[in-house]
Amino acid sequence: MASRSKGRDGERIEPRFDAPGRRAPGDLRADPADAPPGVKRKGAAKRGARPAKPAPRALKRRRRGLFMRLVKAAFTLSIWGAIALAGLVAWEARGLPPIDTLAIPKRPPSVAIVASDGTPLAVRGDSGGPAVRLADLPPYLPKAFVAVEDKRFYSHFGIDPLGLARAAFNDLLRHKGLQGGSTLTQQLAKNLFLTQERTLSRKIQEAILAVWLERNYSKDRILELYVNRVYFGDGAYGVDEAARRYFGVPAAKVSIAQAAMLAGLMRAPTRLAPNRNPKGAVLRAAVVVADMRDQGYITPAQAREALAHPAFAVKSKDGGAENYVADFVTDRLYQTLGAVDSDVVVRTTISAKAEAAAALALKRGVDGPGAARDVTQGALVALATDGGIVALVGGRDYAESQFDRAVAAKRQPGSSFKPFVYLAALERGLTPDTVRVDKAIDVGGWRPGDFERHYLGPVTLTQALSKSINTVAVQLAVEVGPKRVAEVAHRLGIASDLQANATIALGTSEVTPLELVDAYAPFANGGYAVDPYVILDVKTTDGKTLYARKRFAPDRVVDSVQVGMMNEMLRQTIASGTARAAALPGLDAAGKTGTSQGFRDAWFVGYDAKLVTGVWVGNDDDTPMRGVTGGSIPAGIWRDFMAAVGSTYGGPVALPGAVWRKAAPLDLASGAAPPAAVPGRNGGPAAPPRFAPPAPIPAAPRRSGLDGLIHRLFGG
Repeated sequence: MASRSKGRDGERIEPRFDAPGRRAPGDLRADPADAPPGVKRKGAAKRGARPAKPAPRALKRRRRGLFMRLVKAAFTLSIWGAIALAGLVAWEARGLPPIDTLAIPKRPPSVAIVASDGTPLAVRGDSGGPAVRLADLPPYLPKAFVAVEDKRFYSHFGIDPLGLARAAFNDLLRHKGLQGGSTLTQQLAKNLFLTQERTLSRKIQEAILAVWLERNYSKDRILELYVNRVYFGDGAYGVDEAARRYFGVPAAKVSIAQAAMLAGLMRAPTRLAPNRNPKGAVLRAAVVVADMRDQGYITPAQAREALAHPAFAVKSKDGGAENYVADFVTDRLYQTLGAVDSDVVVRTTISAKAEAAAALALKRGVDGPGAARDVTQGALVALATDGGIVALVGGRDYAESQFDRAVAAKRQPGSSFKPFVYLAALERGLTPDTVRVDKAIDVGGWRPGDFERHYLGPVTLTQALSKSINTVAVQLAVEVGPKRVAEVAHRLGIASDLQANATIALGTSEVTPLELVDAYAPFANGGYAVDPYVILDVKTTDGKTLYARKRFAPDRVVDSVQVGMMNEMLRQTIASGTARAAALPGLDAAGKTGTSQGFRDAWFVGYDAKLVTGVWVGNDDDTPMRGVTGGSIPAGIWRDFMAAVGSTYGGPVALPGAVWRKAAPLDLASGAAPPAAVPGRNGGPAAPPRFAPPAPIPAAPRRSGLDGLIHRLFGG
């Protein structure tokens, strides 16, 4: 009897050829799984036992194979990366002119700025001084640039892979885009041939040009070109021009401390200019001195001496107020035309006589009575009634501070903002004879008071405006709505954001002197908006016209009747109100004073039929003055300026505007209200005009968007 194979449970095991996991039919080799119980299965692992480790030789072969696969993959990737990089470089090179046609550009052009009559005012623009040879400079001067900007300058081929990798790593960590890692040669290539944009495309082109420079010029020649053509801030190109402008000496005579400061400007030439930011310039120069010492370009003793006696910019000999105009014109020129590639003459709207008179009046006011009352700064800007800037003074002394307060300083206008509140009220049907009561008021817990700290009771709007009564201005702002007041101010020329709440009536939102004067212009010209402009035309030195301002028909923004009402009220500010110090015999003028809270700002904006002039005094650090109001020093400065230019811009010309029927003045003692005044155009008989209104100017659609911005800045 044949023996039967049994499993562990005693059941018979029949041979099968199609069981899962079994060998294919026809494979008659013994399967260890079919062995009877108790029989050791050769090659079978014990249940739960770890699999046998491969032999050391097999493990080495496996690791070697993995390593070779990684090497092959890396090699393949590097080949494709090199191909991609070569393609990218070739693509970017297409945007460059042929390499064999590249040449070092000539010096930057000069910009001559002249007054409206051709009187020279200043020379501006990116001015480059004479080229200096490296051999004529003290050795530490060019080495200062190498020390702080490109430590491996003498060893790389135009591109520093190590520096580039480190900069790329830092840029990725800080997520600040493409910046850093440029060699001196790359910086030179960028300054000579490319724009200042920070893009991958520009960086690749910069690298291509840097390699070209290294192949065509020696290291010393590249360094010489660099120090002669790089920008040093304040409009100065080249190390010699910068040394003369900042320190009053040629580059050949700068000290180690001065050389370090010049090299330190490369990080941020405008922000670190020593005549504008002496503290920042000194701190940066100290870093350069340390790098020069560490790299052996100066001795430790020289470094200690330079750190102990840092450089400072000398006081500019060219400190006239016309330099504020020159800076302003230069900015507008480049915004209008972009970069100019030849010497040009810019004819402006500035009157040389008015500019000199404005500077003198402002300096006398600030240095005279202002000095005794803690006034350190001021600004004055005067516009013709068509928007042309006649005079602009941005501070008491350009040599001490180049910050243009007339254009860039935003300050609280105080009560000089009130005309826009009153105009909004007139446009709602009120008249200068409308009566409001000067009394204590509460607006959501805010209780504005008057400067005199007492109340006058019933007053007309004319009296309230001329005496600058706060409570009435706030009442009117609440009546018409703060948003309506903001809309009126913006319509007339205020560009800054305004907080549309009840405090807007007292001028709590900050504005610049230029935009406040701009917004008063419609009162002086009969109700038309103006766009301040300063450039009349730009010509090359051989007479070719590059730009000429076009005339635009202005928009009417104030009705002629309301213009007449506003002028009547604002006349009283000078005749009997807060600006009596501004009165000039024979001059039909109007205006408004302003004083911000705590005597931090004092204003007077006044005008006649030819000129609108605003004056601000205060302190840059916002510290209070000692009791200075708009009716004191600013009104006096305005009067002195207008007296000096009266024969040209002033005179007996009456202010414009249609005449309205005026009621009898209110008796403040009795409080009796006058009869209602009716504008001549609203049903009642119109009184014969005392003077003829200006000839109507055809209105044109008000420009908006980019076209409107260009029109407002440049007049074309």
